[in-house]
Amino acid sequence: MSTLPLDGIRVVEISHMVMGPTCGMILGDLGAEVIKIEPLRGDGTRRLLGAGAGFFRTFNRNKKSIFIDVNDPNGREAALGLIDTADVFIENFKPGRMKDLGLDYESLRARNPKLIYASHKGFLNGPYDKRLALDEVVQMMAGLAYMTGPVGRPLRAGSSVNDIMGGMFGAIGVLAAIIERHKTGVGKEVQSALYENCVLLSAQHMQQFVVTGEAAAPMPNRISAWAIYDVFEFAGQEQMFVAATGEGQWTMLCNLLGQQALLDDPSLATNNDRVLQRPRLLAHLGEVFATMEAQPFALLLEANGIPFAPIRRPEELFDDEHLKESGGLASLELEDGSHTEMPLLPLSLDGQRLQPRCSIPRIGEHTRQVMLELGYSASQIEELRAAGVFKTDD
Repeated sequence: MSTLPLDGIRVVEISHMVMGPTCGMILGDLGAEVIKIEPLRGDGTRRLLGAGAGFFRTFNRNKKSIFIDVNDPNGREAALGLIDTADVFIENFKPGRMKDLGLDYESLRARNPKLIYASHKGFLNGPYDKRLALDEVVQMMAGLAYMTGPVGRPLRAGSSVNDIMGGMFGAIGVLAAIIERHKTGVGKEVQSALYENCVLLSAQHMQQFVVTGEAAAPMPNRISAWAIYDVFEFAGQEQMFVAATGEGQWTMLCNLLGQQALLDDPSLATNNDRVLQRPRLLAHLGEVFATMEAQPFALLLEANGIPFAPIRRPEELFDDEHLKESGGLASLELEDGSHTEMPLLPLSLDGQRLQPRCSIPRIGEHTRQVMLELGYSASQIEELRAAGVFKTDD
């Protein structure tokens, strides 16, 4: 018997790319039944190359796939019948698309007052709300790209941070609405947006300006809050991040390096003193680290409570000992029957990680099953399949 928190919650998802699917994945991992309505050729991320090649398998686990042509009146009727049975509806299409299909919040609420409608947008209501948005667009608009790149070279973060966090905030809103529905008996519309998400990521820099009166410099040119907080090159050109954010860490680092002279230098007595001397200090430590092997020194740093991190590439994480031994990676069956190791949600419930419960679905794999449960006869399903309104994977 399932003990997952959202067992018994049905979610219908009509979404693509990353933001909406992330919301559905989180709810699915938490135990909800997530039914994804896909177009004829499937979610477009099934076919992306390059940086998008991993999108579908990453954000669509623990879901069923059905194909219903919602542009066809018969398909739309089937979709509406399915949504009538749902607790949550997820969408992330361009402004106006759901209204054109009769799948907007007002229309669905009239049919199913208990429905929680999760809309993932580029912008919340306001002057920008009709614009189309991408993760890269909002990173440029909201200061994140400016802070990430060097002066004059705004640079997007190396992952779909706003899409993923936007889906996460959508899921948080859904969970809050489920709790409220227990009290009121009715659902509500939840909106999550890329731009406002990115503004939240930039909030600390906005407030830095308020506190200091000086505009935050891009990260490569920032005035660091700590003197030792950087990437250093060790022997063999191996790189490692090392930090000393407290006086105890500074003292221990100097002792490990045999740098008593740094501890005796009055110009380096406090962290703020060291920040003012940072270029000189980092140049000196850089010369010291360049003569040392990174791995043995990493063991000393770990044993003595000093923050450090090797510089890893994503593909190296499959062999990360912590992820492997802690259960942070799980085997996920893909639609072709092969398997891959997949990072799980970064949380545990009573010490248990939330696992994949079913394989990545094939396009329309569950159409027949879901439509039969909805009351369609086998002959009706076959008739609609022959007309191209349904697609079944059998």
